[in-house]
Amino acid sequence: MTTDPASDLALPIDDEALAERLSQRMAEVEAALHDHATSPSPYVTEAARHLFAAGGKRFRPLLVLLAAEAGPHPESADVLTAACVVEITHVGSLYHDDVMDEAALRRGADSANSRWDNHVAILTGDWLFAKSSELTAQLGADAVAIQAATFTRLVEGQILEGVEPTGDALQHYLDVVAGKTGSLIATSARYGARFGGATREVEEALTAYGEIVGAAFQLSDDILDVASDFDASGKTPGTDLREGVPTLPVLMALASTDPADARLHELLRSDLTDDTLHAEALGLLRKHPALDEASAYVVGRAQEAKALLAVLPEGPVRTALEDFADAVAVRSS
Repeated sequence: MTTDPASDLALPIDDEALAERLSQRMAEVEAALHDHATSPSPYVTEAARHLFAAGGKRFRPLLVLLAAEAGPHPESADVLTAACVVEITHVGSLYHDDVMDEAALRRGADSANSRWDNHVAILTGDWLFAKSSELTAQLGADAVAIQAATFTRLVEGQILEGVEPTGDALQHYLDVVAGKTGSLIATSARYGARFGGATREVEEALTAYGEIVGAAFQLSDDILDVASDFDASGKTPGTDLREGVPTLPVLMALASTDPADARLHELLRSDLTDDTLHAEALGLLRKHPALDEASAYVVGRAQEAKALLAVLPEGPVRTALEDFADAVAVRSS
């Protein structure tokens, strides 16, 4: 019995040869991540490896490897290093996220703040950020500048998430998503193209692609939270709604000036931990045009991302990137 290498990948890859190459390289990334999350102190090592051991899709390093296939040197050692940089940065941010969210679980395992305490979780996240900086320095001054700008955007997005918007609430939210999610995914594509030896035109196109499709993927999660049944999504519907987290369909519904939406607006601005009120709000939101409007927005963004891929030659790499954009659009509709 043979195993389909594409089944283990976080991106849809139909080409068997490409899927096999990426699977092999991802195994190298996994081994390298294990090594990089190692300290002379066993205690630090245990804390640093905690969330890596919990699993994850490894979408960001996979995008580095896929984007590198757009250049002549996808097997470059720098590509592997860059893949580790983006995943270590991402995982480091999760330690901090869990502290801010007071989360008890991450990927089905105890969060670090639950397993130890907030102090350990925060400092472990800092340790991982430092480790990613060490690795980035191996890639040269330009990579350091890119990583610094990315990290600035990521942290700004996290800060703004907890700040009341002073202007357009929807634009504020889109800026948060772009910073927290889009920035690092954009850098993943940029690093892959750059260290794979792609042309500057391809690098810029893939960076813009990563920015758009990364944010769109997060926004499609917003729609699934409202529209999907538990069995379809694996997540209790309306979780963000219950927790008062602003999401794309909620903000679009709140932007409506239709007097018929008064009850929905009242509910969306209230405490929805009550099961009856939560069910009423979820039912009204599912029938509201904002849900289709949000889906149309995500589909439009996915199409923008696909259009950027015109600089790539026809082939399995371009097809895989197009398929991912299509998959994001399908999730939202």
